[in-house]
Amino acid sequence: MRICFDMDGTIANLYAVEGWLADLRAENPRPYAEAAVLLNMNVLARRLNRLQAQGHEIVVISWLAKVSTPAYDEAVAEVKRAWLKKHLGSVKFDEINIVPYGVDKNIFCHSADDVLFDDEDQNRNGWGGRAYNVNDILGVLATL
Repeated sequence: MRICFDMDGTIANLYAVEGWLADLRAENPRPYAEAAVLLNMNVLARRLNRLQAQGHEIVVISWLAKVSTPAYDEAVAEVKRAWLKKHLGSVKFDEINIVPYGVDKNIFCHSADDVLFDDEDQNRNGWGGRAYNVNDILGVLATL
């Protein structure tokens, strides 16, 4: 089973960073770096490491900015990877996919058992496996 996470609005509180939209439009990656965590990352890391030890894959699928240039995409991808290392450094992700805005995340679903945590309805609705909103990530993970 693959356990997949979106970042922005799911584990990273991008939308609470003051001036986030203006910065994205100005191609400033600051909001991605400054985004606070949305849940207890120590608990999340322990659960993910336990699930990975049981043979599950841990995957990130995160969109880039809606409007961007290749240089900005590269900067954002670098900042997102750094954010993951800072907040979930003990997790050795099987995949980190930083993809263009709007990419159908279902292409990363390999089976009906795969899990997605995402704040976007369209991503959850299009997922071929089990998809959850972000309300109880730790609770859902405890049942896997």
